[in-house]
Amino acid sequence: MARPKRGFTLIEVLVTITILAVLAGMAWRGVDSLVRTKTISEARLDGVLRLNTVLAQWETDLATLYDTEQVPAIQFDGASLRLTRRTEDGVQMVVWTLRDGSWNRWAAQPVVRKADLQEQWMRAQQLLGNEAGTVRALPGVLQWQVYFWRDNAWTNPQSTGDIDSKPPGEGSGKGAGTGGTAGNPVVEQLPPQGVRLVLTAAPGSGLNGSYTRDTVLRVRTE
Repeated sequence: MARPKRGFTLIEVLVTITILAVLAGMAWRGVDSLVRTKTISEARLDGVLRLNTVLAQWETDLATLYDTEQVPAIQFDGASLRLTRRTEDGVQMVVWTLRDGSWNRWAAQPVVRKADLQEQWMRAQQLLGNEAGTVRALPGVLQWQVYFWRDNAWTNPQSTGDIDSKPPGEGSGKGAGTGGTAGNPVVEQLPPQGVRLVLTAAPGSGLNGSYTRDTVLRVRTE
């Protein structure tokens, strides 16, 4: 006689479904972890690429530094770094500043007249961050600091020890001095021999820790 066909019991079906559910959950967590890892890696890679691009622009600005002897070739006041650089169309005023967690770069139109350059220099000290020519170069920056290399040592540009000047009467500078009176003549400050940049990344920016970049200056005067 033929044996009757025997199917799965309810308990066997429930056990099988439970095992499949556990395996599916483990597989989903693995796929989700891979996707999140890929997303984080891509974000960090994009951040590093953008950082390198911005630092390349920073070094280009410093490499084309030009001392007009009309305004300081480079100056850092703790919030903004101002510099004058040589371009094919004249002299350009550039300002790097940190505003609302973003490291911004403002570049004025190149000029050829001394009066226009001095006007841009005054304007550069009153930027609001929404002027034409302003670029949000690197978001996610918590703070930044600049040091100048003078006399075989790094100095803070805001400190009284950061002094490298030439006596009055040397050169044709008109307005690049640090101020003076009748008994204390104007002394023109010379550009530093190097610049150190220290950027500190903000949490969640895709960048970690601090980044330091040293640049040797070769200031052009003609």
